[in-house]
Amino acid sequence: MTRQGRLGMSLCAAALVGLALLTFYPFIFMIITSLKSAKQYYANIWLPAWPLHLENYQQAWTAIAPYMLNSFVVTVASTIGVVVVSCLAAFAFARMSFPGREILYYLVIFLLMVPAVLTLVPTFLLIKNVGLMNTLWALILPYIAAGQVLSIFIMRAFFASLPEELFEAARIDGASEWWVFLNIAVPLVRPVLVTIAILQVLSSWNDYVWPFLVLQSDSVQTLVVGLVNFQGRFYTDYGPLMAGYALASIPLLILFFVAMRSFIEGLSQGALKA
Repeated sequence: MTRQGRLGMSLCAAALVGLALLTFYPFIFMIITSLKSAKQYYANIWLPAWPLHLENYQQAWTAIAPYMLNSFVVTVASTIGVVVVSCLAAFAFARMSFPGREILYYLVIFLLMVPAVLTLVPTFLLIKNVGLMNTLWALILPYIAAGQVLSIFIMRAFFASLPEELFEAARIDGASEWWVFLNIAVPLVRPVLVTIAILQVLSSWNDYVWPFLVLQSDSVQTLVVGLVNFQGRFYTDYGPLMAGYALASIPLLILFFVAMRSFIEGLSQGALKA
């Protein structure tokens, strides 16, 4: 390799390292700040300071534990609902024949073109009129309704790509549609289900606007909204606040590392289908 080639590779590597540092520094800054007292933070914002204040994490956990439980309930319930409903609907659209199937499918997919902000006020009025305000159902049901549209679109493509011979052989042997669905279709698209579940978890866990609108009682607030309680009107203790953010990210990190293989496999299958 020539000298110019080595120089070019060195510059490229340096640029990539710089971009990686810019990408990860906000997370590093969060961890650094979470271990500081207020005095240490204002004395030296960007660099670590000693002694480390691990009690920030204890203070943060005491404050956010009820909110984390609420977020866990909402996220698990909405994710299960989205996966079950979208899987059933997508299988029906892909493998079953009934009058108006294509029209109904395209009406569902049309909802992807409607910006979420346009449905904010109608959904709020609907939740208010049915008496679900200030309950976790005010989050779970809209999350299921909003999340299933894209999931149906993705799942239908995968169900439609499965060989028809598999289903015909099972039906000839006397298998019911439920047996075919649960024992043939679902296992073959399991990586895609994991991908959809992870995307729904991220959406539900990180949502701020909708919980802020429909939940007034502190006992039912979710984690993202509850973290705002750390921010005072005139003064904010950034150590416990950043410790709360760090604790809030741990479940998502665990989920991603546990399901990373299936998530990447699902994305890869999506790329092949595209």
